[in-house]
Amino acid sequence: MGVINATPDSFSDGGLHLDDAAAVAAGRAMIDQGADLVDIGGESTRPGAEEVPAIEELRRVIPVVEALAAAGAVVSIDTSKPEVARAALDAGAEIVNDVTAASTPGMTDVLGETGAGVVLMHMKGTPRTMQREPTYDDVVGEVATFLDAKAQLVIDAGVAPAAVAIDPGIGFGKTVTHNLELIDGLALLAEMGFPLVLGTSRKAFLGRVARIEDPARRDGVTAVTTALGFERGARVFRVHNVVSSRAALSLAAAIVSPQQWDEWSQD
Repeated sequence: MGVINATPDSFSDGGLHLDDAAAVAAGRAMIDQGADLVDIGGESTRPGAEEVPAIEELRRVIPVVEALAAAGAVVSIDTSKPEVARAALDAGAEIVNDVTAASTPGMTDVLGETGAGVVLMHMKGTPRTMQREPTYDDVVGEVATFLDAKAQLVIDAGVAPAAVAIDPGIGFGKTVTHNLELIDGLALLAEMGFPLVLGTSRKAFLGRVARIEDPARRDGVTAVTTALGFERGARVFRVHNVVSSRAALSLAAAIVSPQQWDEWSQD
């Protein structure tokens, strides 16, 4: 899942894709590099980010969604606003990637009425408050319980179970230790039966652990989490650099299933 942030203030690539043409070109390049889908967002959810009005979010994302969907890309819309989700789905998006796990009133109606796929993410608090001393007794267990309840909520609203994916929300209301514990415990989340999404790309905890201050230089350690995540059951990887994580994923898959790799290599 290639990341396209049509925002001026995202932590890693803010401003790079604010122009429609630049965002579309970046999405096309990611598909050419091996991305299976592109995730387009018009509101930063970095810690401390301010909320963007729906009308501005729509202005940023809808032309990009339309262009990439028309080019044949599978598009997900990264939003927690029902009106933005519906407009993006009308413009050709197929998936709603919601960091609030369909908590905004009206979002379950949009999902149930449109038949869209949905990624439900765990976040403690909001982007404005989530990093203010988050605490858990059992971070893996609590995230699993939350996501299970949210999955049942959207299924009850009419979403097909096969259209639901879950995301533990790395970096969203978690300390460095919480993030590491979640990655280590991904197998428990994978046992829930929904496709498991992992979004670690360039995040601050990687910089802390690997001592890499510049987010743009964290693609190598992001790729490490892609490989470890695959081994633990994650199957969708939300990344800024498709090439490095795709290569890591290919190697991880070959190591985990060497006999299958032998078959694939003959194709």
